[in-house]
Amino acid sequence: MKTEAGVLYLCATPIGNLEDMTYRAVRILKEADLIAAEDTRNSIRLLNHFDIHTPMTSYHEYNKIEKGHLLVKKLLEGSHIALITDAGTPGISDPGEELVRMCQEAGVLVTSVPGACACVTALSMSGMPTRRFCFEAFLPMDKKERREVLQGLTEETRTIVLYEAPHRLKKTLQELLEALGDRQISILRELTKRYESVFRTTLAEALRYYEVQDPRGEYVLVIEGRSRAELEEKRQKSFLKMSVKEHVELYEGQGMDRKAAMKQAAKDRGISKREIYQALLSGEEG
Repeated sequence: MKTEAGVLYLCATPIGNLEDMTYRAVRILKEADLIAAEDTRNSIRLLNHFDIHTPMTSYHEYNKIEKGHLLVKKLLEGSHIALITDAGTPGISDPGEELVRMCQEAGVLVTSVPGACACVTALSMSGMPTRRFCFEAFLPMDKKERREVLQGLTEETRTIVLYEAPHRLKKTLQELLEALGDRQISILRELTKRYESVFRTTLAEALRYYEVQDPRGEYVLVIEGRSRAELEEKRQKSFLKMSVKEHVELYEGQGMDRKAAMKQAAKDRGISKREIYQALLSGEEG
């Protein structure tokens, strides 16, 4: 007789304040056959607080593949497993995303027990535009990859959300200032905890502040995106450095026919299609 597969529950846990634990999360953690925790030594305090006695196993960045296969096997055999991270929502900037992928490939049902998430909490308190945002979590440690990510953010028009540890905060603020220029930033610290704070400032002012104040606690940085008007102005200036012929050939090289390329070049330069045609004709005659 075929055993019905179990369910993987992604259980959000508090990011600082234990009162943010949901009733449903407590119930699921009690009813599950097994809890997979990022750090069992850290999670045991949470489980003890809510009188949860479900067996635990470790699941973290360094065993996510090997342990992931074992967990999927248990799920396929009918076990219900709750996945928790040290704080916040599993699968968001942690190895839980790998387990979710493995479960989906194996046909195992995955569901979320929502709750605290530092990214959304910080964004909602930041005073920055929230309709459009990009989440980069922690910047990569690899220098080349880090430079590439920062370079990509220079053209980003959405609000940018980053995580950072206190001992790297000043370096990250310096790199952001160099890459993005001086922008508005909200620096949120110790979310939901006793010393929670929101510091609305600019990147340059923040850097000056932390030169004399030691960073303490966990940080979320919410940075304004580049204005569309500024980006469009930069784009137009770059086009004006080209000749009309080069401009039209740029779009032809991207697969446009001559008519469409001329129309787009005219739009970029803020002139009529007839002027583009005359400039091309003059160049050919010259």
